[in-house]
Amino acid sequence: MTISSLLRAPRRLGGIGALLALLTSGCSDEGRGPVAVSVIGDRDDLTRPLQNLPDPAAKLMLEATAQGLVAFDASGDILPALAQRWIVEDDGRSYIFRLRRAFWADGTRVTAPDVARMLMARIVMLRRLDPNGPFDAVEAVVPMTGEVVEVRLAASRPYVLQMLAQPQMALLSRDGGTGPYRPVTQGKRLFLTPVDRSSGDDGGNDQPVPEWQTRVLRAERPALAIIRFREGDAALVLGGRYSDLPFLVPAGINRDDVRVDPVRGLLGLAITGSGKLLDDDNVRAAINMAIDRSQLPAVFPLGGWATSDRILPDQMDLPRPPTDPAWSALSLDDRRAQARASVTRWRADNGDPPPLRIALPQGPGSTLLFGLLARDLGTIGLTVERVSMRATADLRLVDEVAAYDSAIWYLGRVGCARKVHCSGLADAQLQAASLASNADERMARIAEAEALMVAHNGYIPLGAPVRWSLVSKRLSGFQPSPRARHPLNHLFRTTN
Repeated sequence: MTISSLLRAPRRLGGIGALLALLTSGCSDEGRGPVAVSVIGDRDDLTRPLQNLPDPAAKLMLEATAQGLVAFDASGDILPALAQRWIVEDDGRSYIFRLRRAFWADGTRVTAPDVARMLMARIVMLRRLDPNGPFDAVEAVVPMTGEVVEVRLAASRPYVLQMLAQPQMALLSRDGGTGPYRPVTQGKRLFLTPVDRSSGDDGGNDQPVPEWQTRVLRAERPALAIIRFREGDAALVLGGRYSDLPFLVPAGINRDDVRVDPVRGLLGLAITGSGKLLDDDNVRAAINMAIDRSQLPAVFPLGGWATSDRILPDQMDLPRPPTDPAWSALSLDDRRAQARASVTRWRADNGDPPPLRIALPQGPGSTLLFGLLARDLGTIGLTVERVSMRATADLRLVDEVAAYDSAIWYLGRVGCARKVHCSGLADAQLQAASLASNADERMARIAEAEALMVAHNGYIPLGAPVRWSLVSKRLSGFQPSPRARHPLNHLFRTTN
């Protein structure tokens, strides 16, 4: 959307005066001015967010401009979004949402048939990637009236609301979403102006939008975003990961400005290659055993961050604690001795193993991680080479925050549907869990799948994901988030 197109839209005149004033003023005013936000990514993440998920800039753009039925607040709780309220009936098999008064970007009213059609299409798309997740039991999404939508399930699923709150569940018409912001481009700058919830206008009908309620959003390289923050040209940097951490110290960033999110999820290496080497059960186990996770906290010094050799962070919805790998009680020397013997036997039967291609994102943190992996795997006789995340790879980094708090998410993210070297038996147990007739049977099937996946060694855990932000003291409402979600309309204690 451009300034000229806004000027042709009479129903949005309330916010135009303030917006035009912004175009001639600075964006780094630490008092009353608009909030400049840099998110790590590139401009394509902002212009085509659905196509660039799960990039942090794409997620931020979606949750800022296109709501789903519900959303997460910064503390990880579920908030109303397009739905103003909801009830759960029929023992968890019916979720009924009453829509609030909302408008699409072209000014037309949002109706229940629109939402039902879009939501069902999104659910079908996501089931391809997470076939055993909370949406596996969805039978239909139906409009009950012009303002009420029902999600019908064949069986109860406790994490439906958490999944509906994900940015990828945002609903968009051809012209865009319903807010809480409307994007306005001017040159290379993207302004987000708040949407009046009662009318769909950009700002109030009579009063101009206060400058502090407007956001100026950039997607850029991490080094540039960090320098912009240091120089006072941005009040907030979002989307920081382990790969960007080494930029902070040489940039002279104040430790008090760094906020780390207490997230859970997956940070590790999925085995995505095949062939004689990686199809050998003992070789996959050898790779897992060889890595010295105790060295990682020194490379990525964050308070409270812990490494792990488990797929699951804790018991969650299993009927027992998570499975430890068979070698977890061994010393590192003993683990590597066993791993080296497995590689030696493979070499005797097949010749020298080919280098393992490890796909890692750009950034100095990935360079440090690759160095550790090369050293550790070298101790058991394996060589490695680094490739980009878009290249064909034998091991590929997984770095994702859990979408919902279930073992199903963790197992599904590194299972057969994601083209990870997987156990067919484990996948069959996950499918059986979807068809289970009661909760006890479902948990038992999930537990069996988890044990099989740990034994298969198709995923090599390293620890929890790392998510950090840079936050100016001006943003009194910012708080660390267990979901790594930071709604741009919740940056001040008095929110817009």
